[in-house]
Amino acid sequence: MKKKVALIGNGQIAEKVHIAYYKKREEIEIVAVVGATEENVKQFAERNSIPNYYTNAEEMYTSEKPDMVSVCTPNRFHFENVMQALEHNCNVLCEKPPAIKAEDAKKMLELAKQKGKILAYDFHHRFADDVTVLKEKIDQGILGDIYFVKVSALRRNAIPGWGTFIDKEAQGGGPLIDLGIHMLDAAMYVLGYPNVKKVTAKMFQKIGTKKSKGAFGLWDPQKFTVEDSLFSYIELENGGLIHLETSFALNLKLDVKEKTIMNVELCGDEAGATMFPAEVYKDDQGELISLFKREAADEDRHMKSMQAFVNRCLGGNDRLADGEEGYAIQKLVEAIYQSAEKNESVTL
Repeated sequence: MKKKVALIGNGQIAEKVHIAYYKKREEIEIVAVVGATEENVKQFAERNSIPNYYTNAEEMYTSEKPDMVSVCTPNRFHFENVMQALEHNCNVLCEKPPAIKAEDAKKMLELAKQKGKILAYDFHHRFADDVTVLKEKIDQGILGDIYFVKVSALRRNAIPGWGTFIDKEAQGGGPLIDLGIHMLDAAMYVLGYPNVKKVTAKMFQKIGTKKSKGAFGLWDPQKFTVEDSLFSYIELENGGLIHLETSFALNLKLDVKEKTIMNVELCGDEAGATMFPAEVYKDDQGELISLFKREAADEDRHMKSMQAFVNRCLGGNDRLADGEEGYAIQKLVEAIYQSAEKNESVTL
């Protein structure tokens, strides 16, 4: 019998990623979608050949009884959507971030454990082949003791002109909770999610309130309430240091054609590495030599994240960005924002 899946949210990510993948799996049946307004969700359902649509999630759960749920709503609704799905005994894949507050991420984790259900987050960058092979190299000890990591999630001027990305109340923040969290998860994942000792951060709102147009469209500067850049030092209990830099808008020269830089660099006492595309290298008497190199970064990350979730729901052993790691990354993001807001270091 096919597993029944429902979608909470009828935005771009639901259509281009979640539905696109579910339709590839013969074991999965998309039974319903829930949206905020009837006309929009009706059009969405018709466009994607989804048999049923609702504006009330409780009605959907009662009528459809799905086995699996994708939560694709704005950040501030993740907590209530995930909790409701778990209460109805569904396995859940939630878009990042887990929530806006760490205490909510913890409650989601606890309920998933109580119900014996899968709770996963779509931190899709960690599912790239680049990350898989780099983690293998790290676990083999090729880099030695990794003591410095640089995490970059940067845009020069690409503030999203759609959705709620510039609304702090809806999103919980700007580039950190939207972009930086992705690369932080990828970095923490390959490092084995080490414990964090202390964070020190500084954030700025210098450009988003002045301009109204960028590479990703138009926005209202008077409604721009998030940071447009943030920088942080994250001290690990093992003595290592992570330097995070993230921005929606920042006057810097990018050395790539893309509008966004998403990468992680790792420095060990035996070798160094770059994540996208994956490469391991070291110095040999003043000459840089490559120990391993992928010619191009894996772009099929989203589909592999979806695949892992579906496989687990079907009884597989695929590793997920699970509730435990979701809570850990939410605590870290919350501490970074607290440090930036208080202008002082925060100890975890």
